[in-house]
Amino acid sequence: MQRPRGTFWEFSLLLITFVSYSYAGEAEWIEVRSPHFSVVTDTGEKRGREVALRFEQMRAVFGALLTKAKVNLPVPLQIVAFRDTKEMKQHVPLWKGKPAQVSGLFEDNDDRPFIMLDMSVDDPWQVVFHEYAHQLLNGNTSTQFQPWFDEGFAEFFSTIKINRKEAEIGLPPENDVRVLRQASLPKVADLFRVQRDSSTYNESSDHRSLFYAQSWLVVHYLYDKQLTRKLDFFEMAVDEGVSVEDAIQRAFGLSESDFDKVLHQYLSSGRFASYSVRTQPLIDSSGFTAKPLTSLDATAVLANMDLHSPDYHDKAMEEFLEVLQAQPDNVAALRGLGYGYLLKKDFPHAEEYFRKAVVHDSEDPRTLYYSALMIEMQEGPGLGNDRQELEVIQKRLEKAVALDPEFADAYRRLAFTYVSQGKADQALNTMVKAVTLNPRSLAYTLNLAQLYALNQRFDRAMALLRPLIKTGDSRFAAQAAQMLARVQRATGGPASDTPAGVRSTLTGEQELILRETRAPSAPEEDSVVAASRKDPGQASFLKGRLVTVDCLTKPAALLTVIVGDKTWRFYARDGTRVIVIGADNLSCDWANRKVAINYRQTGEATGDIVSLELE
Repeated sequence: MQRPRGTFWEFSLLLITFVSYSYAGEAEWIEVRSPHFSVVTDTGEKRGREVALRFEQMRAVFGALLTKAKVNLPVPLQIVAFRDTKEMKQHVPLWKGKPAQVSGLFEDNDDRPFIMLDMSVDDPWQVVFHEYAHQLLNGNTSTQFQPWFDEGFAEFFSTIKINRKEAEIGLPPENDVRVLRQASLPKVADLFRVQRDSSTYNESSDHRSLFYAQSWLVVHYLYDKQLTRKLDFFEMAVDEGVSVEDAIQRAFGLSESDFDKVLHQYLSSGRFASYSVRTQPLIDSSGFTAKPLTSLDATAVLANMDLHSPDYHDKAMEEFLEVLQAQPDNVAALRGLGYGYLLKKDFPHAEEYFRKAVVHDSEDPRTLYYSALMIEMQEGPGLGNDRQELEVIQKRLEKAVALDPEFADAYRRLAFTYVSQGKADQALNTMVKAVTLNPRSLAYTLNLAQLYALNQRFDRAMALLRPLIKTGDSRFAAQAAQMLARVQRATGGPASDTPAGVRSTLTGEQELILRETRAPSAPEEDSVVAASRKDPGQASFLKGRLVTVDCLTKPAALLTVIVGDKTWRFYARDGTRVIVIGADNLSCDWANRKVAINYRQTGEATGDIVSLELE
């Protein structure tokens, strides 16, 4: 069956009535836990162990291929295995008002992805193994490959067959082969030009199905002919600005037309080799644990899955409320309702349910994470958070990562918290940990570049930003371009790496990190300022009304700010290098503006300005 290619956010919201999952006489739900997975199922313990074992084996095979002793997953998976199609249809995305026809489904989310399996069909694995392969790539490789390779590799890996001693990979996906033989094969150069923001990659269509199938064919050919090692030469050529056609010639020693010919011949031959990989050490499911779930606990798990799908958000909220009516201290339901209200930005209700969840289980890392996120969403990231709130956020996130040391996004948000308190070194170290756990996240890479800039390690920042500009994702390309220009201004270099036509779009969390970037002190600055540079101390924060900006002898500037009944004066040695949030640059014409300021105090009601945010 053909896998639906669209994301779940492409489906329209449909409100449907609550359906209980604890029918009289039906099979009971259990949870099987393996070293790296949780499987919730109503198919019985034996099938639950089988599902967990398959994912553990695939994870081990992936580690063997990459020669990695430790395989990371950026976000932990929740696997739900349904005993029949009727049950699964209650949770799959809607297409034109009806449940999509699928036997396996991967629902991707930032905080927790879900896998759904229909265990009544012969082979529900291929679609979820495809998406699981993406998760493995994201957590264990730092190279940002082109979309065709990522999707081709995921298809290549999706047909894996595993027994107790070895795994067979590279078996041809029947649907992809059928699509290729029914269609006219596009030019390889056109396939290589597809980017992540293109319609071919994002819109459900025959073109997208052909893109996936041809991507698989190219990746299989490269593995079969042992040419994958030449991919680095292709990527390097493209990064240097070489045309796709010339990059193909340089990397593979074939012209574009010759590559097309050999690919046509490869498809026509029908000889697609598969490969055996030994799975060592052997994984024994007898070490897995299994426990029965009450009907209320099972409903809470399914409601959490529904909560992450726009088609079923309101239904999930009703499910959580029903659980709490029967069991007021059910932590999963309390946390789920809190998160549901958080998504709606109903902060009073979110805080109420998170507080209750923490009372009943103060050791739940996700409750701590969500409650910290709630404070950020209420106040907004950055200068708006006061010190007391930042300390609360910090403590909750520090406890969350202590309880779950592989919680990548908790590390990332903890880095934001540290930088808001002027703890630049801690922020950088924490962000490095987040990127280690999720190395292919463009957002994480951008955040790390910003923190390198904050710590005045400009070379490292620029080394991360330049590839982001060429990533093919227009959003991150624009953000990286603006950041690179700012870093180059801070170092006194030319902002020549910004591509023409790339607009400046850095906002929100991206602005938060780069608020203290500045060039090293110039040797000719006056002695008072030089003395303050030697022992800058931590940055402080205040809000007030900006009265005037006196530009003195340019480029220096003196800002007068009234805070309550007190007048402050902030000095900028070079006003053009002050980081400003809410405007492109500091203006000498500003007057009577509400501002939030980060600064380093130099005397009574005086300081050196670090950054300014217009409110």
